[in-house]
Order: sequence, then C-alpha cells, then structure tokens
Amino acid sequence: MTTENLDGAVYDGRAGRSRAEHLEWCRERALAELDVGPRGVVTAIASIQSDLRKHPDTRDHGAILLAAMMQVAGQLENSRQVREFLEGIR
Repeated sequence: MTTENLDGAVYDGRAGRSRAEHLEWCRERALAELDVGPRGVVTAIASIQSDLRKHPDTRDHGAILLAAMMQVAGQLENSRQVREFLEGIR
C-alpha cells in the first residue's frame, strides 16, 4: 500500500522498513508538526495516529488509542505533554 500525505511525503509500508525504523519516522514527523504553530498539539497527535497505521507491524499500536484517550482526558493539552508522549512510544 502506497500512501501520500497532504505534505507530499510518500511511504510504502512494504518497502522494507523495520518496525523500529517506521516508529522513528512516525515520531520525527509528529515532532515536526508539534513545532509548527498553535494547532501543533492537535496535528502532532493526528500525525502519529495516522502514520502508525501505515505499517503492518504498527497498524494496531496501542499508542493510537492511548493518544485519543489521553487527549479526551486532558492529558495531552500542551507541547510538553505531547512531546513526552511521543518520545515514550516504543
């Protein structure tokens, strides 16, 4: 499955990336979104959730649901909280 994101980044989940490499790619993209502006918290969370779904070994990663639950509970409201969450994903 080839996926093109709004920013034009193309990723083929079968291209041979390991799970660890894919996680790092997801994390880097989400952290970049976090630094973009006032909506960075929201877009960073959306980015990590979307990108984790693009690889067969992370498609059902627990961080996808956990991020949604933490966001609703008010635990991912600022860039510091989101950065800590993203850096903790394994």
